Amino acid sequence: MNSRTTKISILAVIVVLVASFFIFDLGQYLTLGYLKSQQQVFNDYYQQNRFSTLLIYFVIYILVTAMSLPGAAVMTLAGGALFGLWTAVVVVSFASSIGATLAFLVSRFLLRDWVQGKFGDKLQAINDGVEKEGAFYLFSLRLVPLFPFFVINLVMGLTPLKTSLYYIVSQVGMLAGTFVYVNAGTQIGQLESAGGILSPGLLISFALLGIFPLLAKRILGVFQARKVFAGHQKPQKFDYNLVVLGAGSGGLVSSYIAAAVKAKVALIEKHKMGGDCLNTGCVPSKALLRSAKMLSYAKRAKEFGFEKTEVEFDFAKVMERVQQKIDQIEPHDSVERYTSLGVEVIEGEAKITSPWTVEVNGKTLSTRSIIIATGAKPFVPPIKGLDQIDYLTSDNLWSLRELPGKLVVLGGGPIGSEMTQAFARLGSQVTQVEMGSRIVGREDPEVGDFIQQKFEEDGVQVLTEHQAQEVRVDSDHKWLVCEHRGEKIEIEFDQLLIAVGRKANVTGFGLEELGVEIAPRGTVVSDPFLRTNFPNILCAGDVTGPYQFTHTAAHQAWYAAVNALFGQFKSFKVDYRVIPWCTFTDAEVARVGLNETEAKEQGIPFEITRYGIDDLDRAIADSEDHGWVKILTKPGSDKILGVTIVGTHAGDLLAEYVLAMKYKLGLNKILGTIHTYPTLSEMNKYAAGEWKRAHTPEKLLGWVEKYHTWRRG
Repeated sequence: MNSRTTKISILAVIVVLVASFFIFDLGQYLTLGYLKSQQQVFNDYYQQNRFSTLLIYFVIYILVTAMSLPGAAVMTLAGGALFGLWTAVVVVSFASSIGATLAFLVSRFLLRDWVQGKFGDKLQAINDGVEKEGAFYLFSLRLVPLFPFFVINLVMGLTPLKTSLYYIVSQVGMLAGTFVYVNAGTQIGQLESAGGILSPGLLISFALLGIFPLLAKRILGVFQARKVFAGHQKPQKFDYNLVVLGAGSGGLVSSYIAAAVKAKVALIEKHKMGGDCLNTGCVPSKALLRSAKMLSYAKRAKEFGFEKTEVEFDFAKVMERVQQKIDQIEPHDSVERYTSLGVEVIEGEAKITSPWTVEVNGKTLSTRSIIIATGAKPFVPPIKGLDQIDYLTSDNLWSLRELPGKLVVLGGGPIGSEMTQAFARLGSQVTQVEMGSRIVGREDPEVGDFIQQKFEEDGVQVLTEHQAQEVRVDSDHKWLVCEHRGEKIEIEFDQLLIAVGRKANVTGFGLEELGVEIAPRGTVVSDPFLRTNFPNILCAGDVTGPYQFTHTAAHQAWYAAVNALFGQFKSFKVDYRVIPWCTFTDAEVARVGLNETEAKEQGIPFEITRYGIDDLDRAIADSEDHGWVKILTKPGSDKILGVTIVGTHAGDLLAEYVLAMKYKLGLNKILGTIHTYPTLSEMNKYAAGEWKRAHTPEKLLGWVEKYHTWRRG
């Protein structure tokens, strides 16, 4: 008999047994009511046939557990009522572990190869985690079940966990819970009347059932903490409640929250307050984009009724304006402001020396908790010959005072695309090089095509599917050598801007020495509460991901600060359900939730509603009548799954959908909301109207038409 036939045979037997259980209503015999009604009969039989009764009970318990049938909890209570505390604990402990292991083996034999073959790449992280910490993970699930035990049995069978280890951990992990349930069963067995419900023994037993998961969770946390903190001496007293490393968005918000709740907090920054967003990212890029957009309006003079408009400008002054805007916003993130808010700001290079100590400027600070908010830096790929030139990144771009004649932008993501368009509008001859099949690759293909068309209208040469391989310098000339479909392509440039992504700052301040876990992608590993493998060391922002946005860092900072300061009472999982973002090209590309590509990849059913902005009165009046709103909804429902807006001010207009998704408001609510006329925000109402027209109740309207006809006589 081959493996496939064996699997089909086993599956058929299981289906027959499970079907029989429900068809013949065998579950009626696994209820507390039936147990009490037959208790005396069971007791009499047990007194006369102890061994056979235990054996029958043992076998039935194994079958119920192995088949993942309902009733194991009642059988545990019944065991306590029938056999007494210690006998039942021994029998149930072994029967439950054996049954669980059988369910584990059945799941493994029938499903593991298929699941791993189909989803192995997506499950790699889970498989690695199970191989590394599988025993402890299983033990915690057994001790404090996050899922029903039958789910644990079936799911763990799909992982690489060894069968022997699974059985041993299950045996030990379920023992405490078995004791609590069996003890409750002994009390139920002694219940003779309704008045017995108020007996101290029964009340205590059921109180134990309620508090056991909480108690077990706390004990497990203490055990895990001791394991993690082994070898480190905890201070008797602490200088601070919280020390935060990094004064970017994540660090500023988390330190502000700590100070607001009267915690003593130190914020350490080695470079500039405000981090990348203020100094090298969001603020300077948007200031430059604004100047470039003003120049583009001048070039579009005829669209607005002007024959000709010429603008003379000095690139150095444009860049000075960028610096002025940084200086103007800088007080919002300054040392003085945060000091006035109650934060102790320390300028210097920090090093974490233990889970509770940070060294800075030769002084050691002791603290209850630490938040790592050290951000990220531009990722520079290992391109041959790159060290021969002074290339640009988002860090040093802003020191430019001479406009590049020929600029090559390496990267088609948000930063690369924004700077491509800005410098093209300012007069550089720009070539954008992207190794993927399109620019803004996180968005739907139509978005990349649309933005590429806009770039080409601004004179940009967009080269997709070009892999940068080498920088070649010859006399006064520089070339970027790329591979494109087997051919070598040489692109001459005066300046090369590298914008292919960002790399988390995780080195040089003690993480490696302490043993804080770093993910393969180079970010700090954190759990849903933003805790590292040291529970009192948390993180927020680009250093941990998964989203590298300023607003996400601020969002994470609230959770990190609250969990760091009050986690001993209540911890909060960070909420990533509704994360918006925007690429600030012209037109802007703003999105929240799923796009069409992602929904198809994930197999999520959806309907599409689309509204063209070329139909909107205000957009027409502004000569900005291009782009669209694209909404994904649950089939047959107005529930919003995701929205993409391509058009002017898309980032601002997206906020209505972010609010709607956050608070579960559908398109009917947006349609029923008054929007000022004439404004761009009306596009959201009209898009909702498109959805409504597509879901018109035709049959009902047919009857309404007949009613009106009847009314006319």
